[in-house]
Amino acid sequence: MRVLLTGSAGFIGSHIAEALAASGHEVRGFDLRPGAEVGDVRDHDAVARCLRGVDAVCHQAAMVGLGVDVFDLPAYAAVNVGGTAVLLAEMARAGVRRLVLASSMVVYGEGAYTCPRHGNVRPGPRAESDLRAGRFEPGCPVCGEPLEPGVVPEETVLDPRNVYADTKVAQEHLAASWARMTGGTVVALRYHNVYGPRMPLDTPYAGVAALFRSRLERGEAPLVYEDGRQLRDFVHVRDVARANVLALEHSESPGSRAHNGGLHTHNGGLHAHNGGLRAYNIASGTPRSIAEMAGALADVYGGPAPQVTGGYRLGDVRHIVASPERARRELGYEAAVPFAEGMAEFAMVGAGR
Repeated sequence: MRVLLTGSAGFIGSHIAEALAASGHEVRGFDLRPGAEVGDVRDHDAVARCLRGVDAVCHQAAMVGLGVDVFDLPAYAAVNVGGTAVLLAEMARAGVRRLVLASSMVVYGEGAYTCPRHGNVRPGPRAESDLRAGRFEPGCPVCGEPLEPGVVPEETVLDPRNVYADTKVAQEHLAASWARMTGGTVVALRYHNVYGPRMPLDTPYAGVAALFRSRLERGEAPLVYEDGRQLRDFVHVRDVARANVLALEHSESPGSRAHNGGLHTHNGGLHAHNGGLRAYNIASGTPRSIAEMAGALADVYGGPAPQVTGGYRLGDVRHIVASPERARRELGYEAAVPFAEGMAEFAMVGAGR
């Protein structure tokens, strides 16, 4: 298959390019950085040129991270939303009908929670007054009692809590509309906390694992926000790359199209009626606390030990854990890189060992 890979020179995109080539696919890279055909996903002519003769698109190009402040809004909207709209329009013009979209677990907002009295509930954004006072766990929106975190399924109603999440939800909606209008198929891969070699460092838009590693390289303790007990799922970038290969090959397989012109959507996607888009959680399936992850990196470096600061960032969610069971069942995806091994490799690459 000939695949146009946007964001091919980036952290995740570069691993996807290698995985696609290793699986026998022809990769056409497209990125603002050297190492690919240089171009901007917002440029109609450049996108149209790169779509000629391709069978499918793997869309990774995006601004990432929570954003620094409100002044980031135009850039996030222009690149993530506007760029995706340009890509979809040019795909329709070129007759390319298969898309794998890099989405994110941030589209869910807070994770799944259960109240002992009120069952499954969806807490709203945490108040800054609570965070400032060290009250990090969200309470039941009905009675205020403590909640038990659970696992988020793909059919959960989306509830973005920051600008990056807003743009990822918009990408999924745009892709689902494109699929309905063109008869195309979309596989949206909702990545959890991706880490591994080539992860960008020393930038306010970097992931938490990269920020911790940067401090350790300088001999400084990782600074852990809140109380360090917030849960995430850390998934290695090679597992994410393999998920993209599986998704592309699945979209090409017989029977992957439904009567609505897309992948079967009777209980998935954005909502049940969004024909043409099928979403998958791409995760390890084993949640870890932020403090545990920081400790694993510090152990490899031989210290210093992480410092739990009690600080916070508005827009952060407390817990977000999701099951990759649908991806295992339908795509054949399973995370292969163990947490300890992956974190050790990530740390040793940073230390030049």
